[in-house]
Amino acid sequence: MGIVKPTPIQSEVILELMKGRDVMAKAQTGSGKTYAFALPILERSKKGGSHIQGIIVTPTRELTIQVADVLKQLTMKQKNTDILAMYGGQSHEQEVEELQKNPAYLVGTPGRVLDQIKRGHLDLSHVRFFVLDEADQMLQVGFLNKVEEIIKATPRSRQMMLFSATMPAPVKKLALKYMKDPKTIEIEGKAAPSSINQFAIFTVDKAKQETILQLVEAFNPKKAVIFCRTKRRVSKLFQVFKSKGTEVAELHGDVPQDKREQVMESFRKEEIPLLIATDVASRGLDIEGVTHVFNYDIPENTETYTHRIGRTGRAGAEGLSYTLYTSEDRPLLDKIESDLQTRIQKQNLGNTITLKGKESSSSRKKKNKRKRPSSTQNNSTRKSDNQKISTDEGFYEKRSGKKKTEKSSKESAGVISGKERKKANSQWGKSNKKPVTGSRKPNK
Repeated sequence: MGIVKPTPIQSEVILELMKGRDVMAKAQTGSGKTYAFALPILERSKKGGSHIQGIIVTPTRELTIQVADVLKQLTMKQKNTDILAMYGGQSHEQEVEELQKNPAYLVGTPGRVLDQIKRGHLDLSHVRFFVLDEADQMLQVGFLNKVEEIIKATPRSRQMMLFSATMPAPVKKLALKYMKDPKTIEIEGKAAPSSINQFAIFTVDKAKQETILQLVEAFNPKKAVIFCRTKRRVSKLFQVFKSKGTEVAELHGDVPQDKREQVMESFRKEEIPLLIATDVASRGLDIEGVTHVFNYDIPENTETYTHRIGRTGRAGAEGLSYTLYTSEDRPLLDKIESDLQTRIQKQNLGNTITLKGKESSSSRKKKNKRKRPSSTQNNSTRKSDNQKISTDEGFYEKRSGKKKTEKSSKESAGVISGKERKKANSQWGKSNKKPVTGSRKPNK
């Protein structure tokens, strides 16, 4: 299993579960909580039973598969301990066949589990262990009512465990309603790994698409994830990148299961370098080699931020995370920094791309020596190609609707002012020259 030393959540939870107590634990994703509940359940289960002994309810298909894989790994050498994973997109008939084989443990999403209960194919009346994993995410996607119906289908004698990164009031209320004198355990969230370099870039809502496009173009990531707050924003950004010819995939709740599995396989194999996803859809994703994480929408809490950027910087590798934020987002960003007791480096977009460019500057020096553009050409290119954003939010220049802070673009283009034209035309009558119009040839 690769477990050498128990994590803090494992040390506290396993002890209480082995006593038979109900547990309500607050711990973030990646803290080792799957083993914390799986090991005691397997240890305390009756051997050779003909009924489902334990059920674990998770918010997403990916997390369901991941938890089921852990249980299969732990029971590999045991007999009569079949594990069944239930989630949307699978054949109902095939699930019914598997249920008739009397699996020992069931891992599933609320909708699919409840559906099989109502169809009369799933009997939870003999369940001894009930686990609610990622409870706050259940609340976020509106699954708590379904979860409560599933709990009601289990006997009151069952041992109940609830795990959540945060503990919103509705989640706590549900737990206290069905638990028996639960032991409350709270593990402080760990700071983001030091292997992840964290940056934040100020922008405005109307410029977000342009900002993320330029970032991705500048870094040309090998394997990156862009996080959005809603599936609608995921789909919209997906279409933007697709229209630019970028190899990209989207992941959210409306993507069919077969398509999701295809997307994840392509992303793992690096056939698709860019994945745009919602937080809920990304729960349980275990993908190595992610080089960049971009927060298109700032996370709503510190736990989500840590979970997002934790997709990169794994196994000792360095990772990069970039969070786009607006003036309204600044309080959230400050709170994340305060909670993690860290400083997220603030950059403007121009500096970020410039710094990225320095990585390959040595290879460009020879080209620059051969042909160095004039300062006029350089300034013109910089103005037209770059979107500039300052960290103090005082200056913003975009390709369209530029805010003028330097000399008039008309002047630099060779267009003279009305005052100059009037002065020149006053001399016209004294010469044979044509009157001066609104433009002139630039001085050579």
